[in-house]
Amino acid sequence: MSEVNAKREFWRGARAGVPIIVAVVPFGLLFGALAVDNGLSLVQAVLMSATIFGGASQMVGIELFGQKISPLLIVFSIFAVNFRHVLYSAAIGRHFARWPSLKQAVAFFLLTDPQYAEAERKVEETGKVGFAWYLGMGLALYLTWVAESFLGALFGGLISNPEALGLDFLLPIYFLGLVMEFRKRPLWLPVVLASGAASMLAYKFVGSPWHVSLGALVGIALAASMPAKRQTASDLAMTTERSEP
Repeated sequence: MSEVNAKREFWRGARAGVPIIVAVVPFGLLFGALAVDNGLSLVQAVLMSATIFGGASQMVGIELFGQKISPLLIVFSIFAVNFRHVLYSAAIGRHFARWPSLKQAVAFFLLTDPQYAEAERKVEETGKVGFAWYLGMGLALYLTWVAESFLGALFGGLISNPEALGLDFLLPIYFLGLVMEFRKRPLWLPVVLASGAASMLAYKFVGSPWHVSLGALVGIALAASMPAKRQTASDLAMTTERSEP
C-alpha cells in the first residue's frame, strides 16, 4: 500500500471511530470519577487507562483496590472479565497473520470490544482489514479513552456520588448495542439467549466477575455444536475475489 493510500485508510479508520467515541465518552468520564472516588490519584487513574485500556476490567479493578483482598484474586478477577479478549484474538487474529510481529502486537493491544466489532464488519464488507485503517480507529479510541479518564478524574470530585446519576448503567447498554450489530448472522438468537441465560445463572451461583466468561463459553459451545452454514459456489467466488490484491 502506498503512503498516500495508507494515510487515507488511517483517517477513514479514525472517522469510523467517531460514533464509538461519542458513545463511550460518559463511560470514560465515569471511570475517572469512580477511580478517584475509590482512592486512586489522578496519575494512577490515567496510568491505569493508558496501560490496561479495558473499561470493564478497570471498573472491576478500582472496586477491589484498597480492600483486604489478595492481589492474586484481583488479577484473576480482571482476567475473568477480560477473558473475552482471548476469544476476540482467536477470531480476528487470523486476519493479522501476515502482518509483522510489531504490528500484530500493536493491533492486539488496541483490541477492544468496539474495535473487534468494527474490524469484523470491515472483513465482512471487504474481505480483509488493513493495518492503517485498524490503527486509525484504535489510536483514536485509545487517546480519547485516556483523555476521558483524565477529565473524569480531574473533575469527578465535583460529583459527590457518580453512581447516583445512573451512569454505571451505560456499560450493559453499550455491550447490548455491540451484540445487536451481529443480529443478522446465522444462529445469532439461540447463541445470545444461551449465553445470557448461562451468564445470569453463573452470576447467581458462582458470582461476579466469572459470569462474564462462563456465559461466553456456553455461547461458544452452543455455536460450535451447531452445524455451520455451507458455502455456495457464489460465496466461494466472492471470498476468492475479496482475497485477491
